[in-house]
Amino acid sequence: MPWDQLLLVGLAGGAAGLINTVVGSGTLITFPTLVALGVPPVLANVSNTVGLAPGSLSGALSMRPELAGQAPRLRRLGLASLPGGIVGALLLLRLPSAAFDAIVPVLIGLGCVLVLAQPTLSRRVATRRQRLGITNTAGSARGGPALWVGVLLTGVYGGYFGAAQGVLLIGLLGIALGETLTRVNAAKNVLAMIVNGVAGVVFIVVSDVDWPVAVTIAVGSVLGAQVGGRAGRRLPAVAYRVLIIAVGVVAIVALLG
Repeated sequence: MPWDQLLLVGLAGGAAGLINTVVGSGTLITFPTLVALGVPPVLANVSNTVGLAPGSLSGALSMRPELAGQAPRLRRLGLASLPGGIVGALLLLRLPSAAFDAIVPVLIGLGCVLVLAQPTLSRRVATRRQRLGITNTAGSARGGPALWVGVLLTGVYGGYFGAAQGVLLIGLLGIALGETLTRVNAAKNVLAMIVNGVAGVVFIVVSDVDWPVAVTIAVGSVLGAQVGGRAGRRLPAVAYRVLIIAVGVVAIVALLG
């Protein structure tokens, strides 16, 4: 891939790292960019997952203060994310590429819908907390079996494709746990890191990876995640949603064209 295209990939990786840390759905930036540059869809998804895994770790580390006291919960839920990511990655590699080509436009569309629905979901979560009188920042709720299963299924989705995985996790954790949305978002980053990391390992071991693309995305996503963790909360969420949905629509049109 020419250097100017790799530069574009790096910028997309930076945007994805920032967006994944603050909201989720960064894959809707990087994946369509790779497809538009001529990378085959399955190879693009594999390389994108490998590249975004370091960004997920960077995003989790950037929000360490918000993770205080959440280790027992995250160990439990991480045991759901781990097998979920493995199953999702294996599904991607086992199913024919034609199935991925058919499913991805639907998943991108679902991701766009989830991004659009996130403000409403957040308001409902906030209303529920207010009704229950939840005002502390160190809630001790662990979530029940339903949350564990939900995190597992989200991990399968994330290992297979991953767009809006973070939005799904924020919704699940926000409804099930007595925590502020800031702490929920930090927990989301850790669980997404587990899914992306284990899926990336599977892809490296048993699949082909476009390493120049993956490394470029990794560098961009690590830097972008640090920006997202420290300053991203100050940026208007509307800007993220407009960009994500615009790119997603373009990707759907391109994939169906």
